[in-house]
Amino acid sequence: MSDRDQRSRKSYAHAMETEEHARLEKLDTIVRSDELRAKINPIVDRVRAALSQQAEALMTWEPIAVEIFGQTLPPEIRSGWIFVLRAGADTGAERHPNSHQRMMTLHGTGDMRVRADGASATWESNVLVSYPSAPLERRWISIPPNVWHRPVVGPDVDWVVISFHTVPAEELIEEKLDESGRGNEAEEVCGGEVKRKN
Repeated sequence: MSDRDQRSRKSYAHAMETEEHARLEKLDTIVRSDELRAKINPIVDRVRAALSQQAEALMTWEPIAVEIFGQTLPPEIRSGWIFVLRAGADTGAERHPNSHQRMMTLHGTGDMRVRADGASATWESNVLVSYPSAPLERRWISIPPNVWHRPVVGPDVDWVVISFHTVPAEELIEEKLDESGRGNEAEEVCGGEVKRKN
């Protein structure tokens, strides 16, 4: 493990509270079950195929019907998503003002960088891997509402993740940070409908 990975693991593990760790352990057990994998693998294949067919896209995604998970999800989880992020992609900074996001790596490796609010804050690296034997904090990240985060993918393989939110898919709000210098941020629903653009 590199020094960077060790620093990432240490900083995030320190911040993960006991209650949240237990919640992630429950989600981890669900996601790693053979029964669920059999249900989500076709979704992963579809999202991967969509990315391969869209040469200019940095990522593709598809919401997961919560019924797939049965009655096992923690009650605060209201939606799930599969994302495939292209190798080498930096999709930019975003945050969700109305949802707590919890995300696990399924395939590949990526760096989900986070930072406190404010342009002067530094980005904290959280390199997430897909090795089944890796500790929980090396495979999962928990991102509270309004925390800026930006996924950065390594150059070799696409990064496949499963993401959970505390609002239904149609209610999830995403704010994208405008780093062009022309404005502050654009607010949009993940499905693509822009609600407000500054």
